Amino acid sequence: MSRFFPCLLDRRAPRWVPLLLALALSGCSSVAYYGHLLEGQLDVLRRREPVAAIVADPARDPELRRRLALAQEARTFASARLGLPDNRSYRLYADVQRPYVLWNLFATAEFSLEPELHCFPIAGCVAYRGYYSQSRARGAAAVLKQQGLETYIGGVEAYSTLGWFDDPILNTMLGWSDERLVAVIFHELAHQQLYVADDTAFNESFATFVEREGLRQWRAARGLPAADPQGLRQREQFSALVLASRARLQRLYASGMAEQPMRAAKQAEFERLRRDYRALRDRRWGGVGRYDAWIEAPLNNAKLLPFGLYDRWVPAFAALFREAGGDWPRFYRRVGALGELSSEARLRALEVLQNPG
Repeated sequence: MSRFFPCLLDRRAPRWVPLLLALALSGCSSVAYYGHLLEGQLDVLRRREPVAAIVADPARDPELRRRLALAQEARTFASARLGLPDNRSYRLYADVQRPYVLWNLFATAEFSLEPELHCFPIAGCVAYRGYYSQSRARGAAAVLKQQGLETYIGGVEAYSTLGWFDDPILNTMLGWSDERLVAVIFHELAHQQLYVADDTAFNESFATFVEREGLRQWRAARGLPAADPQGLRQREQFSALVLASRARLQRLYASGMAEQPMRAAKQAEFERLRRDYRALRDRRWGGVGRYDAWIEAPLNNAKLLPFGLYDRWVPAFAALFREAGGDWPRFYRRVGALGELSSEARLRALEVLQNPG
């Protein structure tokens, strides 16, 4: 999942205002890049069709109709029970004819874990650039590599335009399980509910909490047992491994060591991460290799950047939800108040919520 934002004017402008006009007025840097965003977003919009029409058409694929019917139940639940925006997002379907709707490109220096930031007038700065074309992402990565940067490209199955457009359910989302499909609808609508510019960890942790609590309530409302926590526990354990490795690398890069020994120590750290993962997999997961492909592929700084963004503050939002008595509107107001704070004050408030002692 990803947040991906075209360079737009403001919400009072017509939604079909050419993004290149916004580009000219806002000072965005690359006409070619933003023209690509315009073309890609418009292609997604052109492919949309109402879910209700597909579900009602016996000539359409039965499994597609079943999945979309389930998604509509989740969409109604999101607004009626979770207080999330009630609009046309995820009441439409689009088949983009590819396995990913976007490819996100991350980049950082050889001895740094600070991302190359990309800033947008409305959304603020984010740690990646999104491309609707994998070849464009690879071309941009090649240019960055020539500049001495490390890069990582990750495929994206779903994204939110924060309510600028009626976001559709995408064919790229239908490879997930039923439960994951429901959860992502909750997650993406949470971004429409609240978004704070320049604070990716806050936004993603908030949406992840809404996703998890929303899914818990969804299962309870349908009389289903509590979800098996094994998958979530394994994801958290794997993330903890990567974050520990990242922390060691940060200390290494701050050590002042000469380049050649630092380069060797960096590669030794990546090998340690692989060994730690294999030990965790074999001793505690019964050999189930959920993350084998990721860990055995080449590792670099850029590949570590996304970790910690999606769940860093989830316990803080859980505490805030308890303080709000489990009342969604009250919870959203409290989260909105946090979003109004300065970045420093917001960080302190989240730390207090997360570690009240």
